[in-house]
Amino acid sequence: MLTYKELPMKRARLAALVALAALLVAPLRAEIIEQVLVRVNGDIITKSDFEQRQISALRNRDDLTTLSAESPELRQAIEEMTPSLILDAVDELLLVQRGRELGYVLSDEQFQGVLANIKQQNNLEDDERFQAALQQEGMTLADLRRQLERQMIVNQVQQNEVVNKIAISEDEAREFYATRQQSFTTPASVTLREILIEVPASTLGVNVAEDDAARAEADVVRTRLLAGEPFPRLAAEVSDSSSKANGGLIGPLTVDELAPALQTLLRGMNVGDLTGVLRVPRGYQIIKLETRAESKTRTFEEARDDISQAVAEQKRVAELGRYLERLRTQATISWRNDELQKAYDIALAERLRTLTAPSAAPAAGN
Repeated sequence: MLTYKELPMKRARLAALVALAALLVAPLRAEIIEQVLVRVNGDIITKSDFEQRQISALRNRDDLTTLSAESPELRQAIEEMTPSLILDAVDELLLVQRGRELGYVLSDEQFQGVLANIKQQNNLEDDERFQAALQQEGMTLADLRRQLERQMIVNQVQQNEVVNKIAISEDEAREFYATRQQSFTTPASVTLREILIEVPASTLGVNVAEDDAARAEADVVRTRLLAGEPFPRLAAEVSDSSSKANGGLIGPLTVDELAPALQTLLRGMNVGDLTGVLRVPRGYQIIKLETRAESKTRTFEEARDDISQAVAEQKRVAELGRYLERLRTQATISWRNDELQKAYDIALAERLRTLTAPSAAPAAGN
C-alpha cells in the first residue's frame, strides 16, 4: 500500500541525489540521446524511470541522509544498489507484460477503493491536502494510478502463476523442522531488578571512605528489602541507576548474554531471591531475580503454521526465480546503456547461482 510520508531529506538534498543518480546512470555517449536505457519486448525503461528507483532506494537508507551529493559513500551506495535495482526493474516489466497478456487490469472501481484507503490511512481525505501530497511526491493522479496498476498486476501474476501452484508436503515440513529446531527454540531468559549505590570516582581513584560509606548504605538497603519493603519503591528512592525510573526493572535478558559470573549466581537463586551486595565497577549493586523463563522448543504441531509459512516462502522465492527465467528466455531485451547492462548481468548471475545452490530457508519465527 502506498503511503505519503514526509521526505527524509530537504528538497535541496533530494535534488542533489537526483543529480548524482543521473550522473551514475547517464551514459557518457551521444548514442543515448533518446534517454532509453533498455527495451524489454515492446516496453522501455527510461533514464528518468530508473533514477526514480534509485532515489526511492536512497530515501529508505537512513544512514545516507546526512551525506552530501559529492560524498564517496553516497556514490558507492548507489553503485552497490544499482545491479539489484535494474534487475528488479526488468523483472517487474516482464511480470507486468505477462499480466497484460492474461488480461489483468485495475478497474475504476478497484482504483477508487484503493484511493479511498490511501486517503484514509494518511489522513488526506481533503482533496486539497491529497493533491499537495501528490505534488510533494512529484506525481499526478494518473501517475499514481499507473503505479498502483503495475503493483496490482505484479502481485496478481505472482499469486496466480507462482504462489497458488506451491504445495507443501508433510515430509517437507517435518524435514524443515528437524534441521532447524533452533529456529523454534526460545532461549532461557530472566527479568531482574537492580539497585545501584554509586561510589564517586575521580582522576585520583576511589576514596576509601566514600567506598565504605556506599557499601554501608547498600547493606542498609538490602536489610530493608529483606524486611519486606517493596523493591520498586526502594529502587526509585535510592538507586543511582537509570533503571530507577522503572522501579529498577531490567530485561527480559537472554541468559546466554549475561556475564558468566552472573549466570552462575542466578542459577542458585529462586524467583524472588536477592543477591548479596555485589561490587561492580560503578559501586555496589543488589539484584533481585524477578522472573525466569526456561529454554523451550516448540513441538512440530505447535510450530506447524510457522513451518508452513517458512517453507512456502522458500519455495516462492525459488519458483518465482524460475518463472522469471522462463519469461526472460522468451523476451527480447535490447540494451542502450553498457554500464547498466553489466550491472544487470552481475545481479542476474548472482540470482542464477542462488537458484542452483542448496536452498537456505528464511528463519522461522519463534
